[in-house]
Amino acid sequence: MIRLDSISKRHGRQILFLDAAASINRGEKVGLVGPNGSGKTSLFRLIIGEEQPDAGQVAVDRGVTIGYFSQDVGDMRGRSVIEETMAGAGEVSKIALELHGLEQKLADPAFADQLTELVERFGEVQARFDELGGYGLEARAREILVGLGFRAEVIDGDVGALSGGWKMRVALARILLMKPDLLLLDEPTNHLDIESIIWLEQFLKGFSGALVMTSHDREFINRIVGKILEIDGGELTTYSGNYDFYVAQRELAAVQREAAYERQQAMLAKEQAFIDKFKARASHAAQVQSRVKKLEKIDKVEPPRRRKIIEFDFPKPPRSGDDVARLADVSKRYGEHVIYDHFDFLIRRRERWCVMGVNGAGKSTLLKLIAGESHADSGTASLGASVKLGYFAQHAMDILEPDQSVLQALEATYPKASLGSLKALLGAFGFSGDDVDKPCRILSGGEKARVVLARMLFDPPNFLVLDEPTNHLDLDTKDMLSKALADFEGTLLFVSHDRRFLSELSNRVLELGPEGPRQYGGGYLEYVATTGREAPGLS
Repeated sequence: MIRLDSISKRHGRQILFLDAAASINRGEKVGLVGPNGSGKTSLFRLIIGEEQPDAGQVAVDRGVTIGYFSQDVGDMRGRSVIEETMAGAGEVSKIALELHGLEQKLADPAFADQLTELVERFGEVQARFDELGGYGLEARAREILVGLGFRAEVIDGDVGALSGGWKMRVALARILLMKPDLLLLDEPTNHLDIESIIWLEQFLKGFSGALVMTSHDREFINRIVGKILEIDGGELTTYSGNYDFYVAQRELAAVQREAAYERQQAMLAKEQAFIDKFKARASHAAQVQSRVKKLEKIDKVEPPRRRKIIEFDFPKPPRSGDDVARLADVSKRYGEHVIYDHFDFLIRRRERWCVMGVNGAGKSTLLKLIAGESHADSGTASLGASVKLGYFAQHAMDILEPDQSVLQALEATYPKASLGSLKALLGAFGFSGDDVDKPCRILSGGEKARVVLARMLFDPPNFLVLDEPTNHLDLDTKDMLSKALADFEGTLLFVSHDRRFLSELSNRVLELGPEGPRQYGGGYLEYVATTGREAPGLS
């Protein structure tokens, strides 16, 4: 279906691909993985023809339709959400426009002399429209939009009034509605809540075409793909299996390469020692020459490349009192929408609360009340004795000084810290080499989030309140953060849409819903087992 034949590609001085090859077959579901900057997005652009390889070729079978979802959604305005979704549905949306035009011409006396041709063309277009499921197009579009979290009134509202994150969902809905032969999805779970992620997971499992996707959600990618395509060091390597299988195979291959390299190095050292010892002796001249020739003919095993993942040992926080935070008889509403009504909630030391709830249930509001960023209409929110609070919210990125470099952002907060320790911390959060000198104003949203998290955790509070801390973090950085927080000796209150993060870190669950708050004594996995669902709002 798609063949990458000995492709090479460079951007400036960076080599993305060097004589790389891979194939994508009909119906395959493929996870595309690799370090940041390795060329994942470039590979998508090569497949759709937006870029050309410097050498080799990208071959696409004749007639294959491709739907590509990227993070660049473009401008959306002037139509309703449903109209915008249907307008981008590929061939069926173009045929719908032609069908509408033909209907107008057939009803217009000015085109009476073309009636035979118009009727003939109308029959052809109508048949193709029916074949593509055009008459069910709007119903399918609404089903997809609801699955992605849109309320009915928003679906018929102005697409231009939506935030960037919701426009991203419209762009995703448009691609899913296309039903192409090949779906290319670049981080489709960004900006989705857990209910929408689970809906998308089910949709993609049932999708009959081929799929190639990147995702920073390990559970999501694990449940969908049966093949991994890795980009690393200019090479494309294919693994059969899901992401966990790929990680295990990659580690096994790395151990085997290391062992092969060390065995050969030991053999070479032994042979060289013999040559050095006896090269001056005439009696051993023939043996020495034989071994020299032997060494010259040996294919040298290359030193194994090691993917550099830096771990950081976060300092131990000071001990807090046993009662860390309390809401007492709290009520909160926004207009007519009641968020809490006489709500009591206590967080104890070393508890790790994850907060679950559909959009608008009050998850972020709870975190803001406890962090002092918002105030209750009645009742009180208070912190306990010796509590040192650290609060990460999405707007936390806005407090970075635009002209400061990444390193200066940390140096300004910790002027007495050693340069080495700050660089080690930034390395753990994905900033290595010259990246530490990037000015904050040019950082992406994900990079800014990593700077803020690094700054918070260098001298960690004993109570961390985290609102979507893993958004836009790559898999390696997410794993590092998860390991660091697993060893954290303080208290956690957090919201996340990442199921692996939820299951690894929580030991308590607070579910916010229409029936009022409900507390579960175990972590996320116990919550799933008890309720029979992975998120509120799912049946």
